[in-house]
Amino acid sequence: MEFEFDLPKGYVDADGNVHRHGAMRLAMAIDEIEPLRDPRVQANEAYLLILLLARVVIRLGDLPAVTPEVIEGIYASDLAYLQDLYQRLNAPESVVVGAVCPNCSTQFQLQIAPHS
Repeated sequence: MEFEFDLPKGYVDADGNVHRHGAMRLAMAIDEIEPLRDPRVQANEAYLLILLLARVVIRLGDLPAVTPEVIEGIYASDLAYLQDLYQRLNAPESVVVGAVCPNCSTQFQLQIAPHS
């Protein structure tokens, strides 16, 4: 499945062209596992997001490919946008967590739906 998006600011290429419209696919397990072997991730855990997005963002404007260098070159607000989109698309349908009533200390399960 592919999900189209428009970046808030857009990636500006070397010729000054702005690329905003793109598509992201759902992640597979290998998309989250494979980048962990990369030395850049081992040196800086935050780089995992760059490699992960470069794998699942399948189209961005007229660019021939979305590489880690492209993701490195987007604005911070666009990176945050893509990270949020990734999390929303790949989150479980709902999460069940244990909770405790602050008044009576009764323990119960609480089902939380992902945000939209």
